[in-house]
Amino acid sequence: MRYGIIGDIHANLDALDAVLDRLDAERLDRILCIGDIVGYGAQPTECLARLRDRNVQSVAGNHDLAAAGALDITYFNDTARTAILWTRERLSPADLESLTELPLTRTIDDFILVHSSLDHPEQFEYVMSWEEAEGCLGAMPEGGPTLCFFGHSHVPITFLAAHNLLVTIDPDVRLEPFDKALVNVGSVGQPRDQNPDASCVVYDSDEKRIVRHRVPYDVDAAARKIIDAGLPTILGERLKVGQ
Repeated sequence: MRYGIIGDIHANLDALDAVLDRLDAERLDRILCIGDIVGYGAQPTECLARLRDRNVQSVAGNHDLAAAGALDITYFNDTARTAILWTRERLSPADLESLTELPLTRTIDDFILVHSSLDHPEQFEYVMSWEEAEGCLGAMPEGGPTLCFFGHSHVPITFLAAHNLLVTIDPDVRLEPFDKALVNVGSVGQPRDQNPDASCVVYDSDEKRIVRHRVPYDVDAAARKIIDAGLPTILGERLKVGQ
């Protein structure tokens, strides 16, 4: 099976459409999402509709639950909180219900989807270090999947475990002979690794191979939509520098 894994779309329809077009060329069996479909960007309803039309299953991101009123937003920074409140006003009751129904984790084939840390998915912790990755690796069920796709930090990185832990940003990874792997798929709609191109991965479960793709899109158009919508200007400007 060949899977496309996307996430951290953050209501950026221009980036989402570019990524879906790229994945359509990959002869995929399914496309899946690690959450944060909404928040920050100017087209939350359109992004939700696009995933629904494509039958893309997702797990819950913190912005998804916050927008649906199912997560306390007091810990969000001012910019993120402003975007969440703006998003809430624009989502339909059906959209809000669909977000609250998203699970925190999904097991598909031989892998797990989660938005942030697998050991405490409800806390939406960042996984960016060796120590944080070890907690997630230890949370993988005994005898169950040994591969986990996640996001949340918007920084694409892969943690590979055998006798010790290897951290890599290599865009092409063979999972054998590693025992376990954590793959941050990066962000479709708001990359934070100084590269404005959208990020996604393709996983071939037969070849045990993960390939990361960076997809250019009309960043200026997405930024203009954010600013024209009355959202904080920084949310548009940061797209241009991938930060």
